[in-house]
Amino acid sequence: MFFDPETWVAIAFVILMVVFGYLGVFKKAMTALDHRADRIKAELDDATRLKQEAAKVLADYKARTASAEREAADIIANAKSEAERIAIEAKAKVEDFVARRTKTAEGKIALAEAQAVADVRAAAAEAAVQAASTILSQSVRGQVADDLLAKGITEVRQKLN
Repeated sequence: MFFDPETWVAIAFVILMVVFGYLGVFKKAMTALDHRADRIKAELDDATRLKQEAAKVLADYKARTASAEREAADIIANAKSEAERIAIEAKAKVEDFVARRTKTAEGKIALAEAQAVADVRAAAAEAAVQAASTILSQSVRGQVADDLLAKGITEVRQKLN
């Protein structure tokens, strides 16, 4: 038994453990492990806190994004309604402009028509006077003819104009 290497390894191990116990190696190892456990726990707590902060920031950005999208939708809706209102106003202005232009054109046409009728009447009156004067000058002669001619021309002009 004392000649077996396993026995000497076991005895050396026991002696080593007693020396470690005497020197306080176990206490130091336990203290180092406790410090390491505390450090790991602190890092895990920091990671959890950072995760919660990141979740809050993400929720905040999602809320801001939703708010910005709602605001953009409102702006688009307002722009569409404004464009429709402007289009309706423009259509009304164009219709009013066309109505005024049509009325002005109708007035000009009526004026031109009246002028044409007056010109035709004046031309007809002039032609009638010329014809009457030619007929009367050929059929009636003398002082009576001149008086009659002047009187007839005056009457025709007054009635036709």
